Amino acid sequence: MSSAPTIALVAGEASGDLLGSRLIGALRRHLPDASFVGIGGPRMAAAGLEVWFVQERLAVRGLVEVLAHLRELLAIRRALLARLRSQRPTLFVGIDSPDFNLGVERRLRSAGVATAHLVSPTVWAWRRGRIGAIRKAVDHMLVLFPFEAPIYDAAGVPATFIGHPLADEIPLESDRGAAREALRLPQQAPVIAVLPGSRQSEIHQMAPIFIETVRLVLERLPEARFLVPLATRETRELFEGEVYRLGARDLPLALLFGHTQEALAACDVALAASGTVTLEAALVGRPMVIAYRVAPFSHRIAVSLVRVEHMGLPNLLAGESVVPEFLQDEASPVNLSQALVNLVEDDTVRAAVQARFTDLHRLLRRDAAETAARALLPLVTEAQRGRLPI
Repeated sequence: MSSAPTIALVAGEASGDLLGSRLIGALRRHLPDASFVGIGGPRMAAAGLEVWFVQERLAVRGLVEVLAHLRELLAIRRALLARLRSQRPTLFVGIDSPDFNLGVERRLRSAGVATAHLVSPTVWAWRRGRIGAIRKAVDHMLVLFPFEAPIYDAAGVPATFIGHPLADEIPLESDRGAAREALRLPQQAPVIAVLPGSRQSEIHQMAPIFIETVRLVLERLPEARFLVPLATRETRELFEGEVYRLGARDLPLALLFGHTQEALAACDVALAASGTVTLEAALVGRPMVIAYRVAPFSHRIAVSLVRVEHMGLPNLLAGESVVPEFLQDEASPVNLSQALVNLVEDDTVRAAVQARFTDLHRLLRRDAAETAARALLPLVTEAQRGRLPI
């Protein structure tokens, strides 16, 4: 009889923590005796992960920013690999963070450990040549979006489209009135959700721009209210620090500890840093303005490599510009505030965007965690039987 499996997982960011927690729950239903170890955040820990390193230490954004933390990241990876080689888990699952996880997966797979990766690197956008390296590192790729699986199938990498867990979690319709009542907001005032990102580096980049954007919106919409959900205590303190630094304590900003979906349900439109939160806003059915900024040198490198027309996930999934997005210098308070006011004042556009987002929601609702777990079970079975990955 096979021993109880040990499944190692590494998630480097808050979005990966959500994915990992759902996956642990689904795997545990099939493998009740399994143990889970690795790197994750509070959700994965609550789901039963034995946390070896703090997730926040991996959450670095931008090419220049990664270089500044490279020594620490490499030290964590060396320590993680040493521990994994010693304990030899039944299966390793890297969740997003491809620059960190693919190197771990490649080394483990060469040592005979089954490997999987959840969330495709953006091979459809840039560095398509990475698929060759992925093929050497990964036994199975779990992808969140429908256009990704055919890319891997063509490259000889087994892949499963699992949908997105947020699409399973978020209802197809949200009650704006009830959400406003719960947050003690007026029913008729314009409400804007301000979403500066889940990483500390994003707060440093986006908070000053978003705060100045709020000032300008208030000149046009003086009754507007603003909700700012922040993922962690650290990001909340950073945002509060920017509010004080900019003398903005008089602005109607309600800072929330988490409660992103509640803020989105209550709002008319959102101002969002590019990332998973834009997908969350789309699934709630809220029009948004997307902004993206990184260090200038990181941006110059990215511009030379990127092969897609859109940066925001809602626009990428739709294949067209459904909501406005502003990158780098274009992500200015003037541009962002004008776009937000335009959305607030145009009921027809908001209704059309919401209808398009409902279609995307249905497309991505596939019971992601259960679909992923079922795709991984054969790898666990083969590993327990002593069959090495091919």
